Amino acid sequence: MSLIKYIKEEMEIIKERDAAIHSPWEVFLYPSFKVMLHYRLAHKLYLSEKYFLARWISQRAVRKTGIEIHPGAQIGKGLFIDHGNGVIIGETTIIGDNCTLYQGVTLGGTGKELGKRHPTIGNNVMISAGAKVLGSFKIGDNSKIGAGSVVLHEVPPNSTVVGVPGRVVERQKKHAPQLTLDHGNLPDPVQEDLCNLRKANITLNNRIAQLEQQMELLLKENNGHNFSKKEEGK
Repeated sequence: MSLIKYIKEEMEIIKERDAAIHSPWEVFLYPSFKVMLHYRLAHKLYLSEKYFLARWISQRAVRKTGIEIHPGAQIGKGLFIDHGNGVIIGETTIIGDNCTLYQGVTLGGTGKELGKRHPTIGNNVMISAGAKVLGSFKIGDNSKIGAGSVVLHEVPPNSTVVGVPGRVVERQKKHAPQLTLDHGNLPDPVQEDLCNLRKANITLNNRIAQLEQQMELLLKENNGHNFSKKEEGK
């Protein structure tokens, strides 16, 4: 792919996913655009086993953008990193096509294990601000990870994950297009649990009140029955 064609594609991606852009020329100021240009060059050098030069280029990109992408990572087409400061992508990470990452996202490992130690991200995945995906497992296609989540296990396709540790709170049968991956409108499992507890508490209180009324009626009936027996005995 020629550089001009690549730049045009990056412009379209940013214009599509960032409502804050007002001019195509602004694309050249975006950290995502800058870091991906550095990454593509560093990755080619990495594949040619020119590791020092590859890391030198990637580290220059870190200083310019605040985004650290290891040159060994494998990234597909259409990656957009919104704002991007603090984003870290590890060496054995694999990212599919048309993914979106927000600031503070970490795609990392869990220790000093060898081999594949970073996550594999499917196509059309959105990972919200501050989320951490740690370990060698897959995030399924068309999934979204909520802000601040810590994901430690595999995620099925078409899923929504929130929480620490992250858990699947919603699954769709059909995949959601990239534009519908609204990271500000995700399920809140804690709030849902609190609502369920309130409902259960109300139901329990109502049941206790019913039982107390029934007990009072039984006591009244029993006292009346005993009183009648005493009167008959006289």
